[in-house]
Amino acid sequence: MTEQTTPVDDTRPAEDATSAFVPQPRSEPLPPATTEPATTEPATTEPAAPGFVVPPPPVAPPLVGEPQEPPVKVKKDRRVLRAVLRWTAATVVFAAVGASAAYGITRMERTDVPGLATEADGRWDYPAITKPPLPSGSPGPFAGADKSGVHSADLRALLLPAPKGAKADASLRGDDGWLSSKAFLSQYAEKVDRETVGQMLTDYAVRHIAARGWTTPDGTRTRIYLLQFDTAAVAEELASTKLANYGGAQYALTGAATTERDEHFPAASEIDDITRFAYTESKPYGPEQVREAYLSAGDTIALVVQSHKGTAPAVPFQQTVVLQSQLLD
Repeated sequence: MTEQTTPVDDTRPAEDATSAFVPQPRSEPLPPATTEPATTEPATTEPAAPGFVVPPPPVAPPLVGEPQEPPVKVKKDRRVLRAVLRWTAATVVFAAVGASAAYGITRMERTDVPGLATEADGRWDYPAITKPPLPSGSPGPFAGADKSGVHSADLRALLLPAPKGAKADASLRGDDGWLSSKAFLSQYAEKVDRETVGQMLTDYAVRHIAARGWTTPDGTRTRIYLLQFDTAAVAEELASTKLANYGGAQYALTGAATTERDEHFPAASEIDDITRFAYTESKPYGPEQVREAYLSAGDTIALVVQSHKGTAPAVPFQQTVVLQSQLLD
């Protein structure tokens, strides 16, 4: 088979230099455009002239789906870290200061702590209060299931000691520490009352009477009497139905013609096994005010009396009654 050739027309004008880049019309349709991104060749950088700084090439954006690392916030993280360190240091300092203050208060005496000083509330400075030893094998008055209320310790050792600076009342020492019934009855104002109470002591068979008294530098006079009976039932009946009642004392003491219940005596200071009747002299007072309290503590009755020219302070009276109650408990 012989191949045919088309003769070339040499008479066409020669194409100039730009005619090769002019697109020619096509009779066939163009293929659909692809979505694949075209890749570009990085442009070559010509050598920079002397003295001219070549900027860095632009960074191409990351492709879709490519994992990106979060930007590092160095300055912000450092600020947060510094703030945390400052607050931590402040907390440690405050905790150390608070612990030091608490330790310091626990090491201070009561009179050294502002607001807690004994002188501010009028309390007396009593020595350390300790209960006397019991005979071998003898329980306390309210120990065990029966709680007989019998005080096995020496009654004289159950008297509250005088506070520091007080002058003892020698008239209450008695004979070897035991006070006679006559000396006890002398505190009642009326003769008929002395006779009535004296007969009660005989009828209820009082065993022992012990007493102690003193006068503090401010002029307050204190007397404490302990009367012991055979059983707790006898002492309870005499105290609750004969000597005292809810409204006031049954028999007036010298200097206190009438008495009334002390409504300001703190109820929180009551002791479960002890019945307390606290009174104060009703107005108008005489030359001095009198405060008194009967305590029924097992087989023992206690009478606490305080008097002071003008007005008898309430705090030392309450303190004395509570401490004496604790000794009898």
